[in-house]
Amino acid sequence: MTRYSVDLDRRELIATWGSGQGDLATLLAAVPAGTDIGLLCRLASALTQLSAAAWRTYTHPAGSTGSLEPDSESRRRERERRAFTEVPQAVAAPNLPRGGSITVSYSPLVENANRVGRALLALGIPELTAAVRAETGVELAAVEGAELGDLTGRAQQAVLLSREDASPVQVAAADRLLEENPFGPAALFSDVDPTAAAVAAAHWLYAAAETASDVSGYAPTDVVREADNIEALPYATPTLVLELLDAGASPYDVATGLVRHALRIADGVLPDPQAFREQLEEAEEILAEYADGAEPDAELRLTPLDPDRPARDLLEDLLTGIHGCWLLHSEYHEPDDENAGDDAAEPDEERAAQHRYAAGRERFAQLVRETAGRHRERLI
Repeated sequence: MTRYSVDLDRRELIATWGSGQGDLATLLAAVPAGTDIGLLCRLASALTQLSAAAWRTYTHPAGSTGSLEPDSESRRRERERRAFTEVPQAVAAPNLPRGGSITVSYSPLVENANRVGRALLALGIPELTAAVRAETGVELAAVEGAELGDLTGRAQQAVLLSREDASPVQVAAADRLLEENPFGPAALFSDVDPTAAAVAAAHWLYAAAETASDVSGYAPTDVVREADNIEALPYATPTLVLELLDAGASPYDVATGLVRHALRIADGVLPDPQAFREQLEEAEEILAEYADGAEPDAELRLTPLDPDRPARDLLEDLLTGIHGCWLLHSEYHEPDDENAGDDAAEPDEERAAQHRYAAGRERFAQLVRETAGRHRERLI
């Protein structure tokens, strides 16, 4: 979301947002000397909360929930998204106290727009009012652009957010980046929505697992766990993803399902009580082994992802899984005679080792590209 703050020295209202490559800022308006800084801070707070409410409609879209009942979460999200059209009017003519009471909107988006409007009235600065009205339009347009898969301009902050859905445009963009570099280029974190990137990365992880499986003999679902014996890896999440894919789930369903589950946990909701019950049963079995009162060396995780940043956490784990597949492939793959001759021609042993390393990674990357290409239908 965009954060709004006050420069006390210059008496300016500033907007800042993340871009995936660092934070950006823009000046909205300067205020006259003698302006009540407390009122200006109140305006900045209301604008920040308005941005948070607007971007929540992006991270929690109506289409990602199943129920279409009138009072369902899906319907509530749908109403909140439609409330974008009410924001300009709420900022321009907010609800005001009448007879000791005030009308409060059920919509967080609209209510925060009313708070912005009331703060502007209290300040009474025409230039500031005009700048803030224009700013709210820019912020809402950024959310709308991100929904369409356009992460340019202000919408670039979407690369830092975890979304329950994935834009086909963004999935395709991530797939192209992974085709260029199956190990995951930096642009995957700076230019693409992380949930969409995780969808594409899940597809490429399975291709990498099949490639490693071909030479190692291990099942695709076991390769990352086996690679942990070569180099310490966080193999639990990549292995879970591989197991779900191997069972027939699509990369889209796997990635968005894991992110959605983590976001619900972050909201303080237990989304799958039955699965939690099974976890408790496993925990009881562990505790039974410590009947003598010793402290059990175990913990119960409600989600395999970081609830504060589940999509980026998932993407990082999937790329680590691809790296693990390469480790295992390197362990079992025998270099061909042609490459061995190239190494022998290198007079310096260190440079020869670097050459073998680079050649091995590129050889593995090409095999993964071929496997991913043969099974393109799994991603689409």
